[in-house]
Amino acid sequence: MPTKQESIPVTDALPAPPGKLADYLSLARFDHMTKHVFILPGLVLALALQPPIFANLVFKVPLGLLSAICIASANYVINEWLDREHDAAHPTKSKRRAVVVALEPGLVYGEYLFLAITGLFLAYIVGTLFFLTSIAFLASGVLYNVRPMRLKDKPYLDVLMECLNNPIRFLLGWAIVDGLTLPPVSVLAAYWMAGAFLMAAKRLGEYRDIAQTAGIEVLSKYRRSFHYYTEESLLVSCFVYAMMTAFLTGIFLVKYRVEYILVFPFMSGLFAVYIWLAARPGSVVQRPERLFHSRRLDVMLAACLAVFIFATFVDMPFLDFIATPSFLSLPVLR
Repeated sequence: MPTKQESIPVTDALPAPPGKLADYLSLARFDHMTKHVFILPGLVLALALQPPIFANLVFKVPLGLLSAICIASANYVINEWLDREHDAAHPTKSKRRAVVVALEPGLVYGEYLFLAITGLFLAYIVGTLFFLTSIAFLASGVLYNVRPMRLKDKPYLDVLMECLNNPIRFLLGWAIVDGLTLPPVSVLAAYWMAGAFLMAAKRLGEYRDIAQTAGIEVLSKYRRSFHYYTEESLLVSCFVYAMMTAFLTGIFLVKYRVEYILVFPFMSGLFAVYIWLAARPGSVVQRPERLFHSRRLDVMLAACLAVFIFATFVDMPFLDFIATPSFLSLPVLR
């Protein structure tokens, strides 16, 4: 029989503390705003290929960026809320506020609706194409996170669906400048495959870290699609997505602007640095909000963007021979 000094063991876990305003705001992941850099190439390309009305841009650019931030944050809110049980199995995501504090479902869904409606309202002001693209942006978050679809649980579809936000962001940038036409399909598809490479590399980094330390069972609890992946299959998929990006970009530059061939070496370097980062323990590719903490990646991305902008606005006729069929003539021996 225990004495007064002996403690009686507690079998029930302590209840989670109630959520505060900061906890609800953290669901929106405003620190992920850096991802909206993917809007810029669409905006720059539209400026190069279509005559813009600059007076409208002063008005549309800030509204468009604010709209994209609101819709992306709405997707993050529903993502983090519906993933809270799965995130509990992840070594770092288990510290997310939806996991460790008690949040009111009504307030979470209210936050989602507020961000979604605000984003769509701003998108409607920007223009019709921007508004329709924003609806697709919001719908992608539903398809990715919400049952019965929940494509994040399907191998390969999880990567292709999540990175669909890349061409959507590109189209948002394009629609800010030109709301009457669509960008070339080849560049949208190339942007999609580039995003697939980045996302597959992120999966590879997660697989290497978590599977080696906690085991594949823990990884499968965090995300069901990992049950079907192996380190080799993820590495091969990275290679395929990189090849498809190069192929589709080649189609675009031959048809529209051969000067973009100058970007290829820098793009290759950017992909090489990213896959190198994915192979490192505790890689920053697993936390996109910290990607710009890598100096090598920053240098390669800055170089890539600088050459892209240069090739967009500077004509180089001497490169036309690349897109012109020609054959070398050999001397005739007699």
